[in-house]
Amino acid sequence: MSNVQQPAGGRPWLAPWRSGWWALCHGTTSLLLLGPYLLVVLLVVLGTALTPVLLTGVPLLVAGRFLARLAGGLERRRYRTLLDVEIQAPGDPVPGRGWWRTLLGDVVMWRTVAHLALVCTVGALVGTLALGLVSAGTGAIFAPVLVESVSGVAGAGVHWPFGIPGTIPLPDGAVAAAGALLVVGVVRFAPYLLECEAGPARSLLRPPRTTEAALRRRVETLTTTRERAVDSVEAERRRIERDLHDGPQQRLVAVALQLGMARRALEKDPQADVSGFLAAAQGNAREAITDMRSVARGIVPPVLTDRGLDAALSGLAAAAPLPVSVEVRLSTRPVPAAEAIAYFCVSEALTNVAKHARASSARVQVWRDGTQLRARISDDGIGGAGADGSGGSGLTGLADRLGAVDGWLRVDSPPGGPTDVSVGLPGFDGREG
Repeated sequence: MSNVQQPAGGRPWLAPWRSGWWALCHGTTSLLLLGPYLLVVLLVVLGTALTPVLLTGVPLLVAGRFLARLAGGLERRRYRTLLDVEIQAPGDPVPGRGWWRTLLGDVVMWRTVAHLALVCTVGALVGTLALGLVSAGTGAIFAPVLVESVSGVAGAGVHWPFGIPGTIPLPDGAVAAAGALLVVGVVRFAPYLLECEAGPARSLLRPPRTTEAALRRRVETLTTTRERAVDSVEAERRRIERDLHDGPQQRLVAVALQLGMARRALEKDPQADVSGFLAAAQGNAREAITDMRSVARGIVPPVLTDRGLDAALSGLAAAAPLPVSVEVRLSTRPVPAAEAIAYFCVSEALTNVAKHARASSARVQVWRDGTQLRARISDDGIGGAGADGSGGSGLTGLADRLGAVDGWLRVDSPPGGPTDVSVGLPGFDGREG
């Protein structure tokens, strides 16, 4: 399952086990929320059934609709926190539709109620199954100790089936090992069990794509992000032009002047010593190459087109002034535009880490989540960064560039650190893996 909690540390082998424990926590919260969610579903259903006959159903429906909105926000936060599934929140309903259509025709409310009903049935069943198996395995681990402490007799056994008297003797180690194996198996495969709930949640909790409100919000968002993206591209073009003029161009002019002086000196005296001119020209040529690499750092390199994100990001990590580990888990390559934007985001984030974070190490993770290309850049620095540009991080340009392609940026950087920059953007057509 590719959309579960990713590891923040430097031990990739721990990722499946961390994901399994987070999945068990999700199943536990599904059981705890069973009663409140059933109440919301009943309010909406009873209010809808009574509204056409008795006006007393209207308060029930209004209360159910309000609680359904709150429950939907809680579910999106729960999926983001425990399973690392990012689900966009729907906006407010379109005004001017009339109270009848607003109540009964609220698509967001009905989709949320359908999700809550799914949590109360499938989610509760999966949570009960997972927790029951973990409890049984934990009990088996400690069963030999409990049997010995209660009966004073070491060793454990199980009863014969079909009422046959006697027990099957089992050594203590076998019972404990079987319990440990059961717990490990449940934890390892818990994320896959929860996929039957998490899969429909992505469709039910996201904004309805065909509603007028969603279309209006999409037009407004695209208009804003396109304008900001154009401004960002123009600013980037001016930066490259300025950097080329102030850096490599001046170095190359110096190289030309020094070679010209060497040529004139040789024309006057073929035996003249021009080694000083040549050494200075060689030094300026080296400086020009360094400046060109610095300018080209924000431009998509050829290795990205030829070999993909893994090789390109490895090159970024090798050039970084601090240790950077890279983990790319992609079975297929994203579309070229998504690759380029992801590369730019990682490059900009690593630049911010080097300039502002005072970190000793950083980590880059890239993986696929459905049709989205996901990336996470984390460091152990001082924190205080923000997507609005606060803390000197300069992440506003990343948010603008991602917003222009329906992507998103999330920054978790409390004062004192660590910092986590998460990125998501459409990168796959959905026909594969």
